[in-house]
Amino acid sequence: MSNPENYKEAKSIYEFFANDIKGKEISLEKYRGHVCIIVNVASQCGFTKNNYAELVELFNQYSESKGLRILAFPCNQFAGQEPGDNVQICQFVKNLNVNFDVFEKINVNGADTHPLWKFLKYKQGGTLGDFIKWNFTKFIVDENGQPVERHGPNTDPKDLLECLEKYW
Repeated sequence: MSNPENYKEAKSIYEFFANDIKGKEISLEKYRGHVCIIVNVASQCGFTKNNYAELVELFNQYSESKGLRILAFPCNQFAGQEPGDNVQICQFVKNLNVNFDVFEKINVNGADTHPLWKFLKYKQGGTLGDFIKWNFTKFIVDENGQPVERHGPNTDPKDLLECLEKYW
């Protein structure tokens, strides 16, 4: 399987694939009909403790009742704050009781940007440019696979609840 040749022509996130943290290719079709938060994560960032705790809380509270899905993409592009390999990242998230989906480490900026992230940035550009500025940038994707909101690292996951309720 492969990602769309031109991310600008993709109709939704469902056209994309990504490898989970164990290396298995996953079709994002798996998330059809679900509101999703897609976030770039890091284990050694000042935002790590709070973001992971609140993402776990949101997922635990709303995955069953509202169908919320969270897709976490480790990224080491910001001050080397995700230096671990897949095994280390797995252990890290296990220690935090993460039950949402974690993917292999990717790039969210530059020539090697993962195609899904090119699509997300294209659909929901940033204030000062489309690039991702830091760890824990969060995209809300509606149940039709459309990126509908983008929130920066300073937005706590719990503060997304009001936004999420618009899409449930």
